[in-house]
Amino acid sequence: MSLLPSRVLSVGSAAYGVFALTRPRHLGAALVTEPDAQARYDLLARTYGGRDMAVSALAVFGSTPAMVRTAMLARIAFDLSDAALLSREAGRPDARPDARGKVLAVTLGWAGLNALALLAARRS
Repeated sequence: MSLLPSRVLSVGSAAYGVFALTRPRHLGAALVTEPDAQARYDLLARTYGGRDMAVSALAVFGSTPAMVRTAMLARIAFDLSDAALLSREAGRPDARPDARGKVLAVTLGWAGLNALALLAARRS
């Protein structure tokens, strides 16, 4: 079972985690136009950052295939829940016009890549 694709994607998730912790305003800026409204999303971005770093650490440093697989399944579940939550936020009256498309592309795209990595690991 080759876990390399899962571990590589997890390094990417960890990098996003660091970014989210150091520049939390990125999330609000991607969703809404008004700077005051953007601040509403800082705590959520920091939460995503910590969560992504923790799950990524399990996937990158996991000592068993089952541990890596569990972390990847969690990652996929998180991305799907992020898609549901953030796409709803992207429908707010103060949202950027392109926010929903971007949110769904990123969250569902990342979930899909992680699912493909899991399938590749299972087939090898």
